[in-house]
Amino acid sequence: MDLFPALPLSEWKDSKETLHRFTQIVGKIRLAGSVRRNHWWNVPFHLTGRGITTRPMGGAYGTSIFTIDFDFVDHRLTAHSLDGLTASFPLAGQSVASFYRETLDALRSVGASATIAHPYPFDLPDAHRAFADDTEHAAYDPYWVNRYWQVLSQVNLVLEEFSSGFSGKVSPVHHFWHTFDIAVTRFSDRVIDQPASVDPVTREAYSREVISSGFWFGDDTFPRPAFYSYAAPEPGGLGERPLRPKAAQWRERGGSHLATLDYEDVRNSPNPRDTVLDFFDCVYRSAADLADWDIDRRACPGGVTDPVMHS
Repeated sequence: MDLFPALPLSEWKDSKETLHRFTQIVGKIRLAGSVRRNHWWNVPFHLTGRGITTRPMGGAYGTSIFTIDFDFVDHRLTAHSLDGLTASFPLAGQSVASFYRETLDALRSVGASATIAHPYPFDLPDAHRAFADDTEHAAYDPYWVNRYWQVLSQVNLVLEEFSSGFSGKVSPVHHFWHTFDIAVTRFSDRVIDQPASVDPVTREAYSREVISSGFWFGDDTFPRPAFYSYAAPEPGGLGERPLRPKAAQWRERGGSHLATLDYEDVRNSPNPRDTVLDFFDCVYRSAADLADWDIDRRACPGGVTDPVMHS
């Protein structure tokens, strides 16, 4: 299919709101059942050939090793255990409440145990309502959910390509269930002192200086899909640096700046892939220059670090 097909938020907003909560339920199971990694790298989803996966988890203190997969082709959730047991149920027709019950039942049937410490949405308007009580969010349009996965998969590969050009510490390309975006982050060695008032999620995510690049699908505050990039902490003068392409913009965000490039502008460009890569590279080089990163030392053209290979 074409690179970056149309994905207007208005066409699937209700489905997105439901799916976002589905992924938060499974994401919280992943949070509880996985080994802690720096900057929460253990928590996000990774892409598969049919959807997204938690990757294997569990295994501590004699518990079963299991995986939970979203299949956005046949539109099912499947739990697998290491001993070969499988349980699956359809995604369409589920409310958040029924999805929550079905997921826990599926895990029990494959011999897996999972406890969600706080079974409520994270940072969503209904964060006060338990998943088990949410019968409001029940929309699921298979066509648009499949389109979301197709776009997610395409963006994933563009982010992988961008990631390959950096030899320093860099995160996996991963899909965050709390913010429902996909991103990759480059790190420096600088430790960031943060006020005691900063919440634990943010403290760990930004304990080092970072430049992050990604894509989100839109929400009420920004009602369209877009690519984005930012630096944290933001070096002085970053928001005054020119952006490429011309359609990209700096936006104020809580006292800092976020570079955005609308998905539709990318779709309408002569070479969408190169447009996105150039946008990410432009923000990275500006932020890294202002933050005094050694850009040349960390360069990794074509994913190769061996100087002999480049000679």
